[in-house]
Amino acid sequence: MSGRINLLAPEIRANPYPAYAELRRNAPVSQVDPGGLWAVSRQEDVMHVFKNPQIFSSQGFRQAYRPPWISNYPLADSALVMDPPQHTQRRTLINRAFGTQVVTRIEPRVREFAQRIVQALPNGQEVNFVEHFSVLMPMYVLGDLLGLSTEVQPRLLSWVEWLGQFTGVGPADTERQEAVRATVNEARGHFEQVLAERRRNPGDDLISDLLRARVEGESLSDTDLLGFMFLLLVGGMETTIHLLSHSALRLQLQPELMRQLREQPSLVPRFIDEVLRHETPAHGVMRLTSEETVLGGVRLPKGARLLMLMGSANRDEAQHPDPDRFDMNRPSSNLPFGHGIHFCVGSQLARLEARLSLEALLSRFTRLTAGAQPIQWNSSLIVRGPARLPLVPHES
Repeated sequence: MSGRINLLAPEIRANPYPAYAELRRNAPVSQVDPGGLWAVSRQEDVMHVFKNPQIFSSQGFRQAYRPPWISNYPLADSALVMDPPQHTQRRTLINRAFGTQVVTRIEPRVREFAQRIVQALPNGQEVNFVEHFSVLMPMYVLGDLLGLSTEVQPRLLSWVEWLGQFTGVGPADTERQEAVRATVNEARGHFEQVLAERRRNPGDDLISDLLRARVEGESLSDTDLLGFMFLLLVGGMETTIHLLSHSALRLQLQPELMRQLREQPSLVPRFIDEVLRHETPAHGVMRLTSEETVLGGVRLPKGARLLMLMGSANRDEAQHPDPDRFDMNRPSSNLPFGHGIHFCVGSQLARLEARLSLEALLSRFTRLTAGAQPIQWNSSLIVRGPARLPLVPHES
């Protein structure tokens, strides 16, 4: 491979997998643009990083979320960027409130949301599925979890759109920097109001549960809570949006899959598993070396910034035969949700949202066809999905 690849180049955003395959073959641990990050593309090396947090620190995310042009982004102080033992305590407190009981409690409402969203889709007309299908479910669910008013919920989408561009904002891009700063200030201000209100009047919602959580007399601070709320906003909402968009696109690209799933709805969870592998929404994970080390035969200095290419690891030929083929019969893998101490706390909720959304879609429509407009892809090192997905749903 000659020269560095730019992972944010439009042609790579549209289809990164040939570039990933070349990295795996020729430079599995190598520097890429933007910024000279060390890209890790093979699954074996990615797993080694996840299993050794004492060498590969989550401070890599803190650096990514605290560039010189912004100082108050709560994700830079969230559990996402922490290492043990600090992370262990925060994760235990979060798990007390955000576990299986949340999924069980919210499932009836998620089912209602799914039916409402699908019934509003126009039969035989082109729509942007990102706007009219994918974003609505996580927007409703997040609003419900946090106990947000229905008037506030549509603002979540605007916040996600801008915060999703965070890692793609360059040092000289002052216009987008200002827009992101304004978004952070607006979202942060509202979430601070929510926290203050829940302290005064606790309710039957996730924030109230988090405020009540105690482990050995310790509780979550306002900084912890703000960080978690932003993590839900960016991690929980944005990745679920892309999971739903990738799912709809796959049904359009392979109409036989839609027919099969309509005939056998019990296969929907296996379909979701393969979408997660084949088109991993959480595309990149950041780490920072805490000491000089060797990874994949490459010596890395202390302080090297690593980007775990999850989208590449999930298509590694050494682990997934014929990896570019979509195959629901493969063994399922949890790697799309990470591994080890930072395994995604919201994985069960994301699967529930995807399953009920797809079941509702399949119960009404028989096929999806491509729209007249081209697909537009987002620009981010952390997540990947369509920013615009024109599709036409058909009842017959």
